[in-house]
Amino acid sequence: MRGPEDDAGLAGKVAIVSGGGAAGDGIGNGRAAAILLGRAGTKVVVADLDRKLAEQTVAMIKAEGGTALAHAGDMTKEAECKRLVDAAVDHWGRLDFLDNNIGIGSRGSVVDEKPDEFRRVMRVNVETMFLLSKHAIPAMIKTAKGGSIVNISSISALRPRGLTTYTASKAAVIGLTQAMAVDHGKDHIRVNCICPGPVYTPMVYARGNGMSETARAQRAKASVLKVEGTGWDIGHAVRFLLSSHARYITGHVLVVDGGVTLQGPERDSESH
Repeated sequence: MRGPEDDAGLAGKVAIVSGGGAAGDGIGNGRAAAILLGRAGTKVVVADLDRKLAEQTVAMIKAEGGTALAHAGDMTKEAECKRLVDAAVDHWGRLDFLDNNIGIGSRGSVVDEKPDEFRRVMRVNVETMFLLSKHAIPAMIKTAKGGSIVNISSISALRPRGLTTYTASKAAVIGLTQAMAVDHGKDHIRVNCICPGPVYTPMVYARGNGMSETARAQRAKASVLKVEGTGWDIGHAVRFLLSSHARYITGHVLVVDGGVTLQGPERDSESH
């Protein structure tokens, strides 16, 4: 006899993946999640500040036979978040999933950080998730009688290491996730959080002069598995948490780091 666990519940559903672009053909966390959802039969709205990056992800999904739509907008603005949610509902008639994947980094202590930069990081890393969820949740309730949300945090929220503003923002994501899970369980909306470890993504290697092989080896060594994480690892976790396989999971913080947080912390360095 087939049970509910035999159907991942992704086919025919509609998802928004914010921060779904990536440089070139690189695989970031958002792009990986979007592609994997597309493979599962989910219709995906890929949102990014840069339309070209979103369109590249859409092209990759369509090349595999999936269905996707590119959307450009600044998700620090409430009107843009509403426009994104409306685009998904107007195009496909429903909204089932949201992958809140927007984020930027920062370095230094509270003494080092400039107040304007602190506010910018909190706005991008936390307020975008608040605003998108604020508009997505009513749409999920109205069009799908429920849904699932995944917010992307970081192991920096669990193990500070010299990235104080970033740590504070990602810790806020965990609190936001758990509060939303409590608030909207009655609406049949699950809300979970992923804390990625030091995965190798375009956001990491496309900045500055990239990352040295020595630094990459150090990152792999930090894992108890002695392997380097990638955007695909985070994408698979997102797909699982959005799916009906995770139907009894909400308010959970899933650490995807190869066991990095099981070992002693190191201060920030090139290995981040």
